Amino acid sequence: MNRVVAVVGMCGSGKSVATDLFVADNWEKVYFGGVTLDTLEERGMEITPDNERMVREELREKYGQAAYAVKLLPRIKELLSKGNVVVDGLYSWSEYKYLRENLGDVLTILCIISDRKDRYDRLENRPVRPLSVDEATGRDIAEIENLEKGGPIAIADHYIVNDGTKEDLERQVMEYIHSLDESLRNC
Repeated sequence: MNRVVAVVGMCGSGKSVATDLFVADNWEKVYFGGVTLDTLEERGMEITPDNERMVREELREKYGQAAYAVKLLPRIKELLSKGNVVVDGLYSWSEYKYLRENLGDVLTILCIISDRKDRYDRLENRPVRPLSVDEATGRDIAEIENLEKGGPIAIADHYIVNDGTKEDLERQVMEYIHSLDESLRNC
């Protein structure tokens, strides 16, 4: 039986590092944030924190809080028919509920958690779309207040604490992936 693992956590927690390890282990990836970036590109808009937030909130206002899950479920199901799928960017409680209703027990939520100072340091120093502390704080607040982000984090099936080195996180994620591989072999 193939699985879908949705990796959740606050911005800068290490979700992309975790997701990349799933991909390296031959899982197919669905990136919810790609919908935002594609929308900005279609509109000819610059990729900035403010524009990204505006598009995220606009899409959810127009299509409901489950907008990204609704848009990407057909792709998830298509990939799931061929193998395991990792989802990067599940944000809202509504998205979680929509995927749970449509995927059932095939869906597992993995939460990467990290303290705010470490997350903000990573965000300031990341090579792609870096965020200042003020921008990161604004994004946190907007995601918590406007995007229902706390629900999927609170109800995750498994938690990994990212409070060490990148290598520590990679080791923990690989252990988790191998535990999933083992459980899949026993089905």
